[in-house]
Amino acid sequence: MKKLAVVLFFISFSIGFSQENSTVLSLEEYIGYVKAFHPIVKQAKLITSESEAKLLKSRGAFDPKIEVDYNRKTFKSTEYYDKLNATFKIPTWYGIELKGKYENNEGTYLNPEYNTPTDGLYSAGVSISLAKGLLANDRMATLKQAKIYTKQAQAKQNQVINEILYDAITSYFNWLKNYQSQIIFSDFVVNAETRFNNVKTNYLAGDKPAIDTLEASINLKNRLLDFEKAKIGYIKSTLEISNYLWLENNLPVELTDSITPDIETINKIDLVLNSSILNVSDVSIENHPKLKELQFKRDILTIDKRLKTNNLLPRVDLEYNFLTTDYNDINLLNTANYKSGLIISFPLFLRKERADLKLTKLKLQDIDFDISATKVSLKNKIDATLQEIESYKIQNQLLLNLVTDYKQLVKSEERKFDLGEGSLFLVNYREAKLIESQLKKIDTEFMLFNSKSNLLRVINSLN
Repeated sequence: MKKLAVVLFFISFSIGFSQENSTVLSLEEYIGYVKAFHPIVKQAKLITSESEAKLLKSRGAFDPKIEVDYNRKTFKSTEYYDKLNATFKIPTWYGIELKGKYENNEGTYLNPEYNTPTDGLYSAGVSISLAKGLLANDRMATLKQAKIYTKQAQAKQNQVINEILYDAITSYFNWLKNYQSQIIFSDFVVNAETRFNNVKTNYLAGDKPAIDTLEASINLKNRLLDFEKAKIGYIKSTLEISNYLWLENNLPVELTDSITPDIETINKIDLVLNSSILNVSDVSIENHPKLKELQFKRDILTIDKRLKTNNLLPRVDLEYNFLTTDYNDINLLNTANYKSGLIISFPLFLRKERADLKLTKLKLQDIDFDISATKVSLKNKIDATLQEIESYKIQNQLLLNLVTDYKQLVKSEERKFDLGEGSLFLVNYREAKLIESQLKKIDTEFMLFNSKSNLLRVINSLN
């Protein structure tokens, strides 16, 4: 049903061009379609999918492994050697690896140390890092970091979607602004045309001077020019908003002339955007995706620091294997038959290891500074935007009163002119001031809308 509703909605777009009644595309509906179908929003969701794939890749370091090493040499009918070495390994979380092994070697010139019983030799044992690599190693660090990368990718995804929604919403507000401007100039074109015809009729009747017809004609031409400018602005903003409207299967939608923005947006914006925030104390930035992303980055560096610290330790690898010729009888595994080994290595100066650790510590300091600066920046942006919103609210109310006053002034001036007591110049002047105040009101509404959406953009609450 939901998909059918979407299709029917956009079918109404295509047939609406031939209808007299326009279809209103509200901000709420518009945001819903952007979230559901915009390709960049879908693309942003691939960020987490990519991080999950990398996590799966890092888990592969702990996959059990089977290794088979087979070598054979025969020359002039003499079998020099025939060596089979099969190993099954199980890596574990710490620097411990479990091993099962089978060897079967023979040949005339086989190295004596490779000699095995006729049925081969089985072994089961363990290799362990006693110092470097025990509590922290590359395999362990990579998996831990991959898990954090997944969370970091989610935070990054939220930011990307938040940005695209902000751009889309800003385009809607610009579309609304240009639509309202076009309506204003369209209305005043009608007024100017009516006034020109009235003045012309009065001139022919001998009630008005010829200069009034010229002034009325100039005023009409100016209004037509302003209307054309507003019209092209509206067309461009309509094409811009079409960039954000898509159907399923990545099909773009082009708006027709019958689709218009909602002029009642100012009464609904707080409900649609959930932007009824009063002051900065009402906003919590601790869970802001940008801060979380930086904190995840710090966590990754902390793991890296732990690994670099562990690398300062010497390498002490111990391996011990029980040997038997019959894998079915576990009782044959005893300390009398074994194979063991010990590897010890330690760089004398540790210059590489100490340098790596120092670089990681510097990166941690850098990210700490970045986190502190980001917190202050976010708080200041929120505070500035809240004050901006309050200022635009006051400006909008003042301009609303100005528009009302100018409308009354224009009506009075027109009445005086019709009675022969005023001048056409004053009527046009008052009307120009009315248009100017109406346009200022529209611009102020646009900036108020933008400030509200920008506030949600800053606190990352648009998605």
